[in-house]
Amino acid sequence: MVGLLDALGAEQAVIAGHDWGAPVAWHAALLRPDRFRGVIGLSVPYRPRGQVRPTTVMPQTEDAVFYQLYFQTPGVAEAELERDVHRAIRAVLCAVSGDAPREGSVGAAGTVGMVRRKGGLLDGMATSAVLPRWLTEADVDFYVGEFARAGFRGGLNWYRNIDRNWELMAPFSAARVSVPALYIAGDRDLVVAFPGMDKLIPNLANFVPQLRGTIMLPGCGHWTQQERAGEVNAAMIDFLRRL
Repeated sequence: MVGLLDALGAEQAVIAGHDWGAPVAWHAALLRPDRFRGVIGLSVPYRPRGQVRPTTVMPQTEDAVFYQLYFQTPGVAEAELERDVHRAIRAVLCAVSGDAPREGSVGAAGTVGMVRRKGGLLDGMATSAVLPRWLTEADVDFYVGEFARAGFRGGLNWYRNIDRNWELMAPFSAARVSVPALYIAGDRDLVVAFPGMDKLIPNLANFVPQLRGTIMLPGCGHWTQQERAGEVNAAMIDFLRRL
């Protein structure tokens, strides 16, 4: 999810994004600081371009692969997720929530973000009959309706272009995000437990020199702005007022 904030009435907008929307927002600010006065990333921090293709360093074992590798082959994840869209949506929303037990999140193979080679993304995901307090049955029904209509391929194709995006960003490999920035995540978000995040997040200011703050929300999972709407809104408004 990506959003533009123009609450300040300025010529330049502030861009905000969550999950894959966060890299879109970070890179929009990186490439066009003339158009974006600030940037807010939720869940996913800015990651500088590495020296090798991203998929070549994603974790994999004899028994399991990182979920982004599982998504690479067209049709495989689509078949699993579209078999029962309601189950897929409900499972994913609940399993990576801060309310879920850690063993119920993506990573049924024993490592965060891993999918068994002989299984699927949904294997082992906890599905509770009671939704988290921040999620309603109406929310689930809306998401189910949209994905039942459009399918999952559009979103999955983003993962299939990770290496291509890496190639295109070669001219900017040494660039830093130069505009004011804010990073917000939950301390129970599986993203912050991914390999390398323990070093990247504490040193984010090295790559985002105008980082105004890193906010880690206690007990919050992956769905940052939904699980902690009040706190996220307050932090974003405060950031905008200080620009």
